[in-house]
Amino acid sequence: MESLKIQEYMNHYPVTFTETMSVEEATLRFLKTKQIGGPVVDQNYKVLGFISEGDVLEKMLETIYFNENVAIIKNIMSREVLSVKPYDSIIELGQTMRKDKPKVYPVIDDDGNLLGTISRNEVLQACYKHGKARTSIEKEHASV
Repeated sequence: MESLKIQEYMNHYPVTFTETMSVEEATLRFLKTKQIGGPVVDQNYKVLGFISEGDVLEKMLETIYFNENVAIIKNIMSREVLSVKPYDSIIELGQTMRKDKPKVYPVIDDDGNLLGTISRNEVLQACYKHGKARTSIEKEHASV
């Protein structure tokens, strides 16, 4: 089977966050973009961490309950980031995503700099497109 590369389906313009960003600002960014997670980067786009809308929701609920509004992303982000390379296989990533893993992965270069992200939806889209193309080819060969 032909190899599908992450770079062919990744989001080249992902939502990103900074360590000093407030939880409220991150919430607005999630609401505007409708993305479910994103990398936390420095000014050079080096990946420092990852934040999910679940992380932000948890902190927002605490903020409402305790009526305190002081959290920043640095204090709630995950520092251990599972990431992929642009030349990695979509199929292998799909296999990994079937388990209880992140639904969004940063795509990084060999120096740890952000190139984009890839989500379950994009992996599913790649599999669907590949499966549909394969079915068309099989139908062509069957009619010959």
